Amino acid sequence: AVIEDIGAHAVKIGMLHAPEIVDVVAAAIDRHALRNVVLDPVMVATSGATLIETPAIAALVRELFPRADLVTPNLDEASLLVGRPLRTPEDMESAAMALLGQGARAVLLKGGHLPGDTVIDLLVTAAGEKYRLEAPRIDSANTHGTGCTLSSAIAAHLALGATLPEAVSRARVFIR
Repeated sequence: AVIEDIGAHAVKIGMLHAPEIVDVVAAAIDRHALRNVVLDPVMVATSGATLIETPAIAALVRELFPRADLVTPNLDEASLLVGRPLRTPEDMESAAMALLGQGARAVLLKGGHLPGDTVIDLLVTAAGEKYRLEAPRIDSANTHGTGCTLSSAIAAHLALGATLPEAVSRARVFIR
C-alpha cells in the first residue's frame, strides 16, 4: 500500500523464515520495480538457533540474492550460506566471493563475531571492488539488533543518493 501511494527510495528486508514469504517479497520487488534493496538474511539467533526453514535458505539465494543491491550476512549467516565455518578475515574474503558466486550483486560481510579488539567488515561487489572496513571493537553487551540497524542505515543512505561504499561507511559511523 505504501509503495503504491508514495513509493520508496530504498527497501530493507529482514527475516523471512519460509520460502512462500520469500517468493511474495521477490514478486513485490519485481512488480514495483523496487531499487536500493538491502537484504539482511537473518537466519541465526545470537544463541546459535536457526531461525529459518531450510527450504527458505535456498529460496533466499535463488530469488532475493539477484534482486538485492546488497546482502549483509554476519559470519554465522554467511557460514550457513557457504557451508563452512568462518574464523579469519581470509575466510571472510573467500566467503564473500562465494556469495557473489551464488548471485549476490554485492556483499557486506559483517565480522563482528571474529575475536579481537578490531571489528572487520568486508564489502565486495560483483564489479570486483573490495573494501575492508576496520574499527576498534566497542566493549558492550548491548549488541542485539546492531546488524539490523546497520542494514537499515545503509538503505537510508542509499535512499538519500549515496553510493554503496558511501552508504556502508556512513551507516557504520551511525551504528558506532
